[in-house]
Amino acid sequence: MSNGGSLLPIIAMLPFLGALVPGLMIRAGRTACATFTAAPTILALIMLAVIAPDVFAGEVLKAEIVWLPGLGLSFSFFLDGLGLLFAGMILGVGLLITLYARYYLSGEDPMGQFYTYLLLFQGAMLGIVISDNILLLLIFWELTSLSSFLLIGYWKHLPEGRQGARMALAVTGAGGLAMIAGMLILGQIVGSYNLTDILAQGEVIRASEWYLPALILILLGAFTKSAQFPFHFWLPHAMAAPTPVSAYLHSATMVKAGVFLLARMWPVLSGTDAWFYIVSTTGLVTMVLGALIALFKDDLKALLAFSTVSHLGLLTMLLGFGTKAAAIAAVFHIINHLTFKAALFMTAGIVDHETHTRDIKRLGGLAKFMPVTALIGTLAALSMAGIPFFNGFLSKEMMLEEASHTYWLDNDWIVPALATLGALLSVAYSLRFIFHVFAGPARDDYPSHPHDPPFGMYAAPALLVVFVMLIGVMPWLAEPLVTVAADAVTGTHTHPHLKIWHGVTPALFMSIIAVLGGAVLLAVHRPLDKTWQTAPRPEAKVIFDWLISVFAGFSKRLTEAVHTGAISRYLAIFVVATVALGYIAYADGTLGPPTRELLPIPPVAAIGWLLLIAATGLLLVYHHNRFRALILIGVIGLMVSGGFVYLSAPDLALTQISVETVTIMLLLLALYFMPNTTPRESGAGLRLRDGLIALSAGGGVAALAMVFLMRDFSSISGFHLANSYKGGGGTNVVNVILVDFRGYDTYGEIIVLGIAGLTIFALMESLLNGPASRRLRNRDYSQDRSRDRHPLMMVVATRAMLPIAVMVGIYIFLRGHNQPGGGFVAGLVISIALLMQYMASGFAWTQGRQRIEYHLMIGWGVVIAGLTGAGAWLAGKPFLTSAYGYIHWPPIEEFEWATAMAFDLGVFLTVLGAVMLMLYSLSRIARYAGETVNLEPMDYDPSLKRNLKKPEAE
Repeated sequence: MSNGGSLLPIIAMLPFLGALVPGLMIRAGRTACATFTAAPTILALIMLAVIAPDVFAGEVLKAEIVWLPGLGLSFSFFLDGLGLLFAGMILGVGLLITLYARYYLSGEDPMGQFYTYLLLFQGAMLGIVISDNILLLLIFWELTSLSSFLLIGYWKHLPEGRQGARMALAVTGAGGLAMIAGMLILGQIVGSYNLTDILAQGEVIRASEWYLPALILILLGAFTKSAQFPFHFWLPHAMAAPTPVSAYLHSATMVKAGVFLLARMWPVLSGTDAWFYIVSTTGLVTMVLGALIALFKDDLKALLAFSTVSHLGLLTMLLGFGTKAAAIAAVFHIINHLTFKAALFMTAGIVDHETHTRDIKRLGGLAKFMPVTALIGTLAALSMAGIPFFNGFLSKEMMLEEASHTYWLDNDWIVPALATLGALLSVAYSLRFIFHVFAGPARDDYPSHPHDPPFGMYAAPALLVVFVMLIGVMPWLAEPLVTVAADAVTGTHTHPHLKIWHGVTPALFMSIIAVLGGAVLLAVHRPLDKTWQTAPRPEAKVIFDWLISVFAGFSKRLTEAVHTGAISRYLAIFVVATVALGYIAYADGTLGPPTRELLPIPPVAAIGWLLLIAATGLLLVYHHNRFRALILIGVIGLMVSGGFVYLSAPDLALTQISVETVTIMLLLLALYFMPNTTPRESGAGLRLRDGLIALSAGGGVAALAMVFLMRDFSSISGFHLANSYKGGGGTNVVNVILVDFRGYDTYGEIIVLGIAGLTIFALMESLLNGPASRRLRNRDYSQDRSRDRHPLMMVVATRAMLPIAVMVGIYIFLRGHNQPGGGFVAGLVISIALLMQYMASGFAWTQGRQRIEYHLMIGWGVVIAGLTGAGAWLAGKPFLTSAYGYIHWPPIEEFEWATAMAFDLGVFLTVLGAVMLMLYSLSRIARYAGETVNLEPMDYDPSLKRNLKKPEAE
């Protein structure tokens, strides 16, 4: 990690950390909220400016934080010229949008929520452009889709906003899935998921047989994100978002992500016929089609949206040409498009904000009332049209120059002609923006009287227009940034020379045709518009909606056919699929002959096996009686525990016995509120089907066990046995695996267990407050109660057992690192002791003496385990790496102290809290059903009398 590179992870994380602030600061006022939103962006910009000189000097800054090395995933970042260009755009425009939104959003809009979404999106985009690991890049890529979904649908009360958000998420999300597959293919070709490694293997990738599939999949991700034909339709519908969102996402950042991907992968994917024809053709069609549609849009933002589609097509076409000069032109136009298009979107937002309409046919003559806004919009639109002395003219000329000598299927006029047509249409819709909105006589029927906004609203677009003009007359100002970015795209030194006059070239004549033709189109726009509106033409949105309805209908029919609500059906499908996959693996012919002979079967093992089979068979016979089935399940569990003891696995046996005991006791308590028998039995056909499936699955598992038992195979157990003590400081290999080697698995398991306890509590909450609560109240439980509901012997035994069980639990907890035991088993042991209190003295009596909040116990358990794991980072070790040492406290002899004890404490608290929360949920039902509270621990209730008389015949 270089000195400058060490700042990259901080820059990437600053927006995400900043996203926590706006929701709090909005309480201090809108200005305070905007100020604190801008703070992380400003700080990231300062850090970027500090390390920018290194990038301009030709250095590539890198930083890496190891995360999951086994999967090739790490927090790897790098910054070259292309990353610097996009990072500066994302942060710089993000800062201007923050200022603009402060004045644009009304007092009724939740500004804190808006700024939170904005910073989340900013962080996701930053992650894309500086990620060095393609897996990390893919994570950020999908985060842009999710955060843009929130921004586009920010105005939730607008149906078009919700639809636009769903459409954007569906299209870009689907493309992102394709891109994931393509990136993984590249990683497999190169043998590394680091982007810098991949970029250095261009020849290897292009020579691979997987090049074309990877190319198509990656291009799908880029084309959907950058709204290329035929995926262009989602971008205009995303314009239902507030104008700050449109200005940021759809002119400067999100839609440029696809272009960034094309530029980033240019060194390894370009240079082939497939790249040229797919990329350049798609870009050329998108450029012309987007410009044509934009010319006839009456909504200001729709016009700008389709113009954005057109310019994104221009950039895609340039990158598709595959030449260095075209790459330089693309990089330069990325900068220019950012300046004039963001300014234009903000200008359109100002017009909408002040006049309360974006309909061009209801506007015109605004220059008289909004001179500042008109000046900003006019200058930016002239740049978009490619008029001389504005920055858009420079990159447009470079584009036309490259198009003028590009052949398509050996034809030398198709690309130049269509490029000129696209530029002509661009001039036409840009002039329409100027003359149909700001020029002409003033009107007296505006929806609201127009006037220039406060300085805070037009300051951002005004600053961008200053860059438009400065670069237009002094292009050398942008030359250093274009140079380092173009060098990063092409992988070579490009030495671009940006200038206004290139001499008399074909591009000059093409540009003159475009300007004059655009002016003519503007003059005849009215009759052309009538023809356009009446002409039949395919609508991409209609086609998309039809496809969505077809897929939704198919999904609904498939779901209704498969998801019937019968768990037996789901289990049957799952088990059959598993058995089929296992058979396919078995039949592939790779299984070698046996290398071991069968050992003699001891009588004890045979008896245990027969008892297990008998209990299983009886369970099938008596499964309809829930109490008998539960007892038989307990017997099966105990026999399995005996098998663990026989096979010298005391840890597994201790855990199995504890789990069985807790499970059976909880189920016994739950059965009190359920019918004694299952309400309905399956038919003979279903029972036959289930029996065949069960026999197939059981036979398959038995065969798999025999295969392993009769053959030599390598196992990871040798590593654990050799490293348990010297690596984890414990002689109990099982416990060391759980709290050290596979501690992350254990951490995930206790989280799942805690979630299960909380879920049961939530289900009981809805049960007691829902329709089922009436059945609980109406059921007569008195006939089910014993006259001696809390037997004296049981109460006394549980009282005596509780302190002993707690002591045993603590003992098991402390010895777990070196002997059978640990936090999980200790939690179960103490849970059993507490469960017995409930069973002996009743729910209400015991719960009334409960002083511990089980929700907090679960939470503290997860937190303690997590903090213990995170503590390893302080020592530069991976998450959950344990440390140990020896302490001598006189007069106590020397003893071992390991951090695994703290992790085990978290496991203990989570297990105990989850089990007791489940029990507490059952106790709430008991109290709700009318159980009385004992006055004494062994209270006799004479009111509960069982009717022993036979019922009289009716």
